[in-house]
Amino acid sequence: MEHMDLNQVPGEQMARLHLHNQSCEQTTSQSSHIKSDDSQPSYVDQFGFDVSTCCGAIPLDNTWSSNWVEFYARQRVAPQIAMAEEKYGGHQASELWTQLVPQLPSLFAGMSVKPALLHGDLWSGNAAENASGPVIYDPACFYGHSEFDLAIAAMFGGFSHAFYSAYHQLIPKAPGFEKRHQLYMLFHYLNHWNHFGSGYKSQSLSIMKDLL
Repeated sequence: MEHMDLNQVPGEQMARLHLHNQSCEQTTSQSSHIKSDDSQPSYVDQFGFDVSTCCGAIPLDNTWSSNWVEFYARQRVAPQIAMAEEKYGGHQASELWTQLVPQLPSLFAGMSVKPALLHGDLWSGNAAENASGPVIYDPACFYGHSEFDLAIAAMFGGFSHAFYSAYHQLIPKAPGFEKRHQLYMLFHYLNHWNHFGSGYKSQSLSIMKDLL
């Protein structure tokens, strides 16, 4: 077994990962989510992934969608809420979510969300850097909103101020960032509720109440 000296992945490198698909848009004459030439990646114009991935032990529905808000609501949050209520009972989560869904578009007012290749489970234990460059492991990859990756990173800490400063120099915070940040944390709190039990229930419900 080889020992590897690992350091925190630089924020600039994570931002460049998130910007890579947009750079492909600039060099690709025809948009398609199917890559026809492996030597020349084409722009991915939809949200999702070609295969299902898992965040922890829970499979994710990565069916391609052209609408990010609908993708996030239907294929990320809604399945987690249904699973939590099936396992633990009660309807408070689904009732809050039903009230929140019609308000989701307002959180993205004036934005054009471009698909970015995401790690999907970006906490400090899943990303590092060695002498050769960034090292990414245990991902739950899909194409989505770049802000999504920052949610679990903030929940469990481990990333320095320098990481965020370098990241936001390349991808500045857009208006409404803080509320969307909460919205993206919601998925991860629900996912932890389903993995580890009701200790994460209160945070899940609290986020939805705060966003209403």
